This record gives sequence, C-alpha cells and structure tokens, in this order.
Amino acid sequence: MRLLEELIEKLQWLPGIGRKSALRLAFYLQKMDEAKVKELAGTIVRARTSLKECIICHNLTETNPCPICTDKSRVQDRICVVEQPSDVMIIERIGEYRGLYHILHGVISPINNMGPKDLRIDSLLKRVSQNKIDEVIIATNPTTDGDITAVYIAKLLKPLNIKITRIARGLPTGSDIEFADKITIAKALEGRQEI
Repeated sequence: MRLLEELIEKLQWLPGIGRKSALRLAFYLQKMDEAKVKELAGTIVRARTSLKECIICHNLTETNPCPICTDKSRVQDRICVVEQPSDVMIIERIGEYRGLYHILHGVISPINNMGPKDLRIDSLLKRVSQNKIDEVIIATNPTTDGDITAVYIAKLLKPLNIKITRIARGLPTGSDIEFADKITIAKALEGRQEI
C-alpha cells in the first residue's frame, strides 16, 4: 500500500487534483493496460524534456521558432497577448484569429509575488518596436490581475503609436479564457475595444 499512497500523493502535484481525484486516477491507472501506462509515462517525460519556449512568442514548441511564428500566411502586423500557452490553443481551435501571439506566462499579481519583471513584457516591447506591428490585442483574462496587466502593458505600448485593443467582455468577469466556449471567445475577439 505504500507505493499506492506514493502514487496518490504524486498525482496531487497536478493542478486541480485533490486526494479524491488522485485516488480515482491511481486506481484507473492500475486497471489500464501496462503498455498504455508506459506510453502515457513516456509521453509525459518526452513532453517535459522536448517542449521549449519559442524564442519569439514564448509559446511551448518542439521547434524554435514555433510553427505559428514561422507561418508567413498569418497576419504579421497583429499580436495577441495572452497569459498562458493554453490560451493560444483555445484561440487557435476557434480558427477566427490569424495573427501572431505573445505569451506572458502569467499576470501581474502582488498576492502571488508576480511583478512585471516576472513576465515576458520586455520581449513584447522589443518585438513591437522592432517589427511593423499595427495592433496589439490584449487578451488577458477578465480578472483583477488580468485587468491590471492589460492596463500596465497598454501604458507601455502607448508611446509606440500603435493600435492597442482589449478583447470584449464576452467573457464574464473573473473567468478564464481556458473555460470559455468557442463562440464566446470568437465574439470577444471580434468586439475588442481600443484601450
């Protein structure tokens, strides 16, 4: 039973997995075909060791720069700023946005000891000033920290004389892009407003 308890404890390292969920997962893994368990473990290890941050947008990628940054068919003068790589996956799944991205890897959050220097804001400013960017869409989550981050970035970008927009409030305040449906995100991008 010590090994089972260790597995349950380790599964709780994952976000959103409490003891009950970890217990269910541990017993499910015991019922799974051994080859599938090895395949799952191998994929986790390969993903952790092979996925890196794109040198341009900071998305997770196997190639550097990432496929989105190197895709010349995308709108090259528009950057959508998001909090996490998972936000890119969600927006891409909709298929409405064809510009580039910039991933901050968090938001300004004093309570979580996250300041502007902990985010990828400096590389965003450098990228915008060195390239012909016409619009920056700030798509941080509609939370207090997301709003603070959006206002902070907008103030830094203002002197560059480009269009700065914020996704529309089709997303309820306090929610995450990760949990929104496709239509809500599409409408929020469509109805973005200048900051």
